[in-house]
Amino acid sequence: MSETVDRPGPLLELRRVSVHHGSVAALARVTAAFRPGEITCVLGENGSGKSTLVSLLSGLCRHDEGEVLLDGHPVRFRSPKAARAAGIATVWQDLAVAPLLSVWRNFFLGAEPTRGAWPLRRLDLATARETTVRAMAQVGVPGIDPDRPASTLRAGERQTLAIARALHFGVRALVIDEPTAPMTVQQHTLVGQAVLTARARGLAIVAVTNNPRYAHLVGDRFLLLAHGHVAGDLTREDVDADVLTRLMAGGDELNSLTARLRQLHPELEDR
Repeated sequence: MSETVDRPGPLLELRRVSVHHGSVAALARVTAAFRPGEITCVLGENGSGKSTLVSLLSGLCRHDEGEVLLDGHPVRFRSPKAARAAGIATVWQDLAVAPLLSVWRNFFLGAEPTRGAWPLRRLDLATARETTVRAMAQVGVPGIDPDRPASTLRAGERQTLAIARALHFGVRALVIDEPTAPMTVQQHTLVGQAVLTARARGLAIVAVTNNPRYAHLVGDRFLLLAHGHVAGDLTREDVDADVLTRLMAGGDELNSLTARLRQLHPELEDR
């Protein structure tokens, strides 16, 4: 008798989801599943539908066809606030923090701890600072000055701050949109460590990236998009870093992959 490995059911799931911008299908019948404790890296060229996918999961746009399911139940997020209330946090490309505010203010941002009773209630600055330092250390940034302006943080540190904030406030899914500015190896390492910490805590993670080698290093699954369609839904066992890099180059190899997957799985024909 063959052994089966129990996998958690999807926290978030797309079933034949389409999103149109006018007459253009930014996403066309996309099916994907995002599970707790799993990192799904979304890869594709500009115009492949990555940004639309992030907007959909974040409540910035709504689908025109198909279903988005949360815990198996259909949902339609009508705003980013609704998505956050459902436990989905998004780390945006270059808007992960408010640059003029301090690190600790960015960490809490509207949920600041207070002490005392009304009308003498006031900010609990000591708790805010201590909590920020502790949470940042847990995702790999020890000893940070919580009073420094967020504008002094580098790209990787800004994203790490946003991830630490999401973990502290108990989100269930994390959508990470890779920053447009280039990051150094050290900055990639910071973000990677924070993402792996989030996975260890059981979050479902959707990470958009243009770096296939980095994706293969941290990812469990790889969702390849091309012109709004799913061109590949692969695991680390399916491809190594070199193959994933070649697939990201597109062209005949990506077309061959799509054709082969549809041959092996006829149910993909209608995607």
